[in-house]
Amino acid sequence: MKLLAFETATEACSVALSVDGEVVERFEIAPRRHAELALPWADALLADAGLARSQLDAVAVGRGPGAFTGVRLAIAIAQGVALGLDRPLVPVSTLAALALPAARANPGAPVLAAIDARMGELYVAGYRVVDNVLDPLLDEALLSASQVAVDGDGWRGVGTGFGAGDAALATHLAAQLAHVDATALPHAGDVVRIAAQVFASGGAIAPELVEPAYLRNNVAMTLVEQQAFRESKNR
Repeated sequence: MKLLAFETATEACSVALSVDGEVVERFEIAPRRHAELALPWADALLADAGLARSQLDAVAVGRGPGAFTGVRLAIAIAQGVALGLDRPLVPVSTLAALALPAARANPGAPVLAAIDARMGELYVAGYRVVDNVLDPLLDEALLSASQVAVDGDGWRGVGTGFGAGDAALATHLAAQLAHVDATALPHAGDVVRIAAQVFASGGAIAPELVEPAYLRNNVAMTLVEQQAFRESKNR
């Protein structure tokens, strides 16, 4: 199985290639350079592996939630590659990809993935690994830190959402968190690991059917709304 994956929903840009379970990745924290880097990195990974694009079985993409422009870019690139090759596309939650490393390192332990959504809100979702499969515990949601609720303790928190707003989420859930990594970012390598399981179970879809997960109804604020928000925060 040969899969190529893109993940650009945060300040990190990454591309990964999986060949029969062996994953190689290019990753860099590169704000505003995603469009410049993604496709050249993909071509470099394929060249290093001695593969042509036509040898891919499918393309995978982190479909958000995350930064609006980053989510839109990743899907546009992945759709373009998949359509050009007449290959299916495997959309993967960016929050699931963010949670995967901690969930795999601590099988059965609950993991809360949180990405800073700005404007005092967070993208959050909960997962755990059971029988080597990432299972959801909490559905993806856009919430303020005080609105996030989890059952039990022993949770492992990952993602920039735990550092946002003076670490409000980490403070709010302090009694239920066993460990927090507020620097964790989603990787295309984890997108492609999840996608491989989805693809093997027949979960790939036509590229044109893939939809971004923005979660926020108004993905772009007007200048007036932005100014009103800033003024409200300064009161």
